[in-house]
Amino acid sequence: MNNAFIIASRVLSQLKRDKKFFISTLLAPFIVIYFLKTFMDTLPATIPVDRYALPITAFVVYFLSFLLCAIVLAQERTQGTLERMFINGVTRTNIMSGYTLGYSFLALLVTIVALGETIYLFNLHYSWQTVLALFGVIWLLSLVSIMFGIFISTFARTEAQIFPFIPLVALPSIFASGLLVDVAKLPVWAQWTAHGLPLYYANNIILKLIAGTADNWDMIKNLGALGLFVIAFLVLASFTFKQTE
Repeated sequence: MNNAFIIASRVLSQLKRDKKFFISTLLAPFIVIYFLKTFMDTLPATIPVDRYALPITAFVVYFLSFLLCAIVLAQERTQGTLERMFINGVTRTNIMSGYTLGYSFLALLVTIVALGETIYLFNLHYSWQTVLALFGVIWLLSLVSIMFGIFISTFARTEAQIFPFIPLVALPSIFASGLLVDVAKLPVWAQWTAHGLPLYYANNIILKLIAGTADNWDMIKNLGALGLFVIAFLVLASFTFKQTE
C-alpha cells in the first residue's frame, strides 16, 4: 500500500510542477459552465434551469475527469513510466490505486469549481444538505470516470489513440442518460442502453435531489450502482494491465 501512496504523491507533485496543466484543468469546467449560462439565458423563462444546469455540470466533470486521466496515463505509457514501475516490482494494484488517489484529489477540486460556479451563476438555492449530496454524487461520478479512464488508457500506446474513444464516451451519455430528455421517452433499446451508463444513475439522484423527492432507497440504489461501476472498471483495468505488463 505504501507504493500506492508514493505513486499518488508523485501524481500530485507532477500537478504542482506543471502549473499550466493544473490551471487549465480547473479553468476548463469554469469556461464551459460560463458558456452554458450564456446559452441558457437565451432560452424561454419557462424552462427549468436546474433541470439541465446540474446534470450538464455532472457531465462536464465526468467527461473531463475521464479525458485527463486517460490521456495522462497513455502519456505515462509512451514515456515508459509504467514499464519502469513494473520492473521495479510495483504491482498493478499499487499503480491503479496510486493514480486513482492522485486524480481523485484533482477531481475533488474540479467538482468544487464546477458545482460552486453552477450554483452561483444560475442563482440556485438549496439546503446545505442538498448541496453536500449533490457534491458527493458528482464526485463519485468523477471517480467512476477516473477508473474508466484508467481502463481505456490500457488500450492506447499514444495519447492520440485515446481520441477515437471520446465519442463513444460522450455521445451515449449526452443522448441516453436523461441529460437532455427523460429516459422513459426514449425507444426501448435506448432505455436499456441508459442502464449501462454511469451518468444515468447520477442524473437519477441529481434530479430527485433538486426536486426534493429523493429518499434513502433512491440514494442507496443509484449510489450503489455508481459504486459497482467503480469496482467493474477496477477489475477490467486490472485484467488489461496484466495483458500489457
